[in-house]
Amino acid sequence: MKKVLIVTYYWPPAGGPGVQRWLKFVKYLPENGIDPIVYAPKNPHYPLKDASLEAEIPSGIKVLKKGIFEPYAFAGLLSKKDTETISSGIIPKEQKQGFLQKLMLFIRGNFFIPDARKFWIKPSVKNLSEYLKEHEIDTIITTGPPHSMHLIGLQLKKEMGVKWIADFRDPWTQIGYHSKLKLLSRSQKKHEGLEKEVLQTADKIITTSFTTREEFASKTNRPIEVITNGYDTEQVDKVRMDEKFSIAHIGSLLSGRNPENLWQALSELIRENEDFARVFQLKLVGAVGEPVLESIKKAGLKDWLVLKNYVSHLEALQLQRSAQLLLLIEIDSEETRGIIPGKLFEYMVSERPILAVGPEKADIQKIIQETNTGSYFLYSQKGQIKAFLQEKYELFKKGELRSFPIGLQQYSRRALAKKLANQIKQL
Repeated sequence: MKKVLIVTYYWPPAGGPGVQRWLKFVKYLPENGIDPIVYAPKNPHYPLKDASLEAEIPSGIKVLKKGIFEPYAFAGLLSKKDTETISSGIIPKEQKQGFLQKLMLFIRGNFFIPDARKFWIKPSVKNLSEYLKEHEIDTIITTGPPHSMHLIGLQLKKEMGVKWIADFRDPWTQIGYHSKLKLLSRSQKKHEGLEKEVLQTADKIITTSFTTREEFASKTNRPIEVITNGYDTEQVDKVRMDEKFSIAHIGSLLSGRNPENLWQALSELIRENEDFARVFQLKLVGAVGEPVLESIKKAGLKDWLVLKNYVSHLEALQLQRSAQLLLLIEIDSEETRGIIPGKLFEYMVSERPILAVGPEKADIQKIIQETNTGSYFLYSQKGQIKAFLQEKYELFKKGELRSFPIGLQQYSRRALAKKLANQIKQL
């Protein structure tokens, strides 16, 4: 079997969607003639943890760990809340940022390029150079963000001439929060320079979205392949459906994801229909930005709102299957057209209809429509959203509310791992 070294920051006990992609690839790559060795930090600062994921690490998989210096640990001494908020990607609007938040964002953006994990690059390159030589491994994969992982790959490529695949789970300079980092012009140029060097040096680029592939194609002539995230066939005990007409969002709902017209449409249905008001419930599971909560309360939905903190991956799957409708929200921005949340694929196999709201020409719209798993709306389409909710509510009353997906197999983790293995073998 061909040995491949995978450099990743997120690995169990990390929680959240970032860890799922490579945890699942590692599970299925050996079926396709690839022997994965994982390299991850020994003492990382994960904003979310899910110890249950450690049980999903396949037996026999070699996992190398190296200590990492994390500036977030020191920032937490000043403000633990602000540190966790910023490190998880929740950045308040400019007018709502306090002095300490502004200072932390400025330091994060201008002193830690490309990110706060940059101090892991040099020791990792030294450590891995020796390991790759000793074990005769000539192929590596780096996955980001954090994009400092790609700089480890860049150095190993330069020093050792290894074959290198750079996997981008999110864009680099086009990611939504990049413009909020209070970058000086020289810092912005440094980010762009590093991004360009990675894109032009890696033997192959992988993106998780079609829009990111198009963006990168204008910056490099290296081959770019789209391998999306996907779903696995985890055994989830049969769950009891919510008796209420529940609309659930599973995962972080950051400040920019705030579909006020959706909240208003729900508010109107509550006022117009007493039966709807009796059975409706809005469930938000995970971190929720304060502006989102304010908008929901302003719309008069406080009494119908159920908040739940971060849950394990297994519990998230159970909540997805028990909800009547699943909510998927993306920031209304051209920069986010290519964001495809990992939970979309788990939503699609839950057999629950998806109500998605996001920007024009979004990749998630294409996937939802092609798989017949829900409906997609723009932020401005309050009337259409309200009509969709009314339609699904009528089906709920009849006990007929479900989705009828088609063509989902292409998004299974097993199928995606086979596609990845073929890309590795072509190097």
